[in-house]
Amino acid sequence: MSAGLSVSALALAGMLVLALCTWLIATYKANVGLVDIFWSWFFVVGTLVYAGTATALTLRGEIVIGLVAIWALRLSGYLAHRNWNAPEDHRYRAIRARNEPGFVWKSLYLVFGLQAVLAWVVSAPVGAAIQADDAGLGLLDVLGIVVVVFGIVFQTIADAQLARFKRDPANTKRVLDTGLWRYTRHPNYFAEFCIWWGFYLLALGAGAWWTMFAPLLMTVLLLRVSGVALLEKDIGERRPGYRDYVKSTNAFFPGPRKNT
Repeated sequence: MSAGLSVSALALAGMLVLALCTWLIATYKANVGLVDIFWSWFFVVGTLVYAGTATALTLRGEIVIGLVAIWALRLSGYLAHRNWNAPEDHRYRAIRARNEPGFVWKSLYLVFGLQAVLAWVVSAPVGAAIQADDAGLGLLDVLGIVVVVFGIVFQTIADAQLARFKRDPANTKRVLDTGLWRYTRHPNYFAEFCIWWGFYLLALGAGAWWTMFAPLLMTVLLLRVSGVALLEKDIGERRPGYRDYVKSTNAFFPGPRKNT
């Protein structure tokens, strides 16, 4: 096995160990939705493996490590504050219902193991950028940094606006359509899209063009699998005003409101 594959396998092993620990916590709490809190930590584990096994950390590698840490700590902290003592999210309740009996054991691979593997695949540009020997920063690196920082800031603002909206009991059945949510129905997902394409630009700057599969996978997940498509599957039933919101507001990429 080549050195690159050995490091990648070690990163996967670390993420699977974290998945097992997360499963134990979620099983104790009877809430598999807690995996969302630990999602970004899979990338922290991978980043630590890639950094610890690098021949020598370059400036690009140090920047990538810092950006992953900022993104992961901010996101996991926000989700922990919101979800730690909350009931299990309806999406995970639906998965639980479809896989009973024995969901406790099935969730180990259906939820936790799967997310670890997905994070491992998506983290490929991060690993490539950290492990690269090329120490020079170019235009692609600068552009990648700008895109990642933009995504983190955009996501932070969107999450803060949503948290403030949810704190008001009067908004229980209402739809947030102000701030960034006026221009896209999913500013947090759009921000995640920017973050991972930004990391790909940093990997591209290091010559790892082949890691394009990672942001492409993340894009598919955000748009077609666990992001927009899944969240909007039944939200119109829970929030009646969402149908009008769909007619007037872009689903993903920000843009001006539509006339309805």
